[in-house]
Amino acid sequence: MTDHIWNRVAVVMGIFLAFAGVMHFASPQFFNDIVPPWLPPTREFWTYASGVAELVIAYHLLRPSRRRDGAIAAVWLFIGVYPANLYMAWDWRDRALNEQLVAYGRLPFQFLFIWLAIRIARSIPDPDAPRVPGDI
Repeated sequence: MTDHIWNRVAVVMGIFLAFAGVMHFASPQFFNDIVPPWLPPTREFWTYASGVAELVIAYHLLRPSRRRDGAIAAVWLFIGVYPANLYMAWDWRDRALNEQLVAYGRLPFQFLFIWLAIRIARSIPDPDAPRVPGDI
């Protein structure tokens, strides 16, 4: 894929994260319920903290000058929220089959999101990287 395509993917990911971040505040109970209960200090803390992180990362992904940093941060976010997806799959094990499929379906998608964020970051040159003689 060309760099132009990865810019489009970054915009889609940014919009997705902005929507998800807003939903953490508009409908926090869903997110509270999937936070593992043993994480201190509270489930609400993690719901709102991850919502803020998603909004900040979305902003960076949507801004071309900050896109690389946003993509790198998205990788860490997707890794960081994976325990909530694991907990959700475990916690929903006795629910209806369609709900179980949603919970289990989220697990592989997280790896897709991590891969996409890595590809976005790699498509943008690092301005701080040392230049190699002969680079233009």
